[in-house]
Amino acid sequence: MANDQIVAQDKVIIIHYTLRNSAGEELDSSSGGDPMPYLHGADNIVPGLERQLEGKAVGEKLTIEVSPEEGYGPVEGEGPMPVSRENFQPGIELEVGMNFMAEGPGGQPFPLWISQIDGDVVYVDTNHPLAGETLHFDVEIVGVRDALPVELAHGHPHGLTGTEDHHHH
Repeated sequence: MANDQIVAQDKVIIIHYTLRNSAGEELDSSSGGDPMPYLHGADNIVPGLERQLEGKAVGEKLTIEVSPEEGYGPVEGEGPMPVSRENFQPGIELEVGMNFMAEGPGGQPFPLWISQIDGDVVYVDTNHPLAGETLHFDVEIVGVRDALPVELAHGHPHGLTGTEDHHHH
């Protein structure tokens, strides 16, 4: 098979995937929709999945297990912390699983996820909702292409072909 069809650094990889937890519950899937492109080697997907896709070819179908350490990490910290709803921007509909950036004491940004909403109390957690979970992926590699220079500069693909409209960030 030609090397241009192999998963490698700085290639845009196009996959169909289904993600399940250890109980077999489907958590996410591209099935029935467009496949997902990612830039290989740019930390666009969890490290364990990216590592296990390296060197694979278009057309391969794989079942991949990713440990918490190579996925979203182990559960760390004190767990969910209650915050008053008034600390969030008015008019934004808050949902469990929503992610946003907060500012730490030194001005450093860090991610938070909403883990629970109880009336005017919103529980936020520094752990990703899938922290501590072993992830189970069914993956089909449906395409590999060279990344465009702009995609390499931005660190992510601009759609399946690289020609999709993209707003500069």
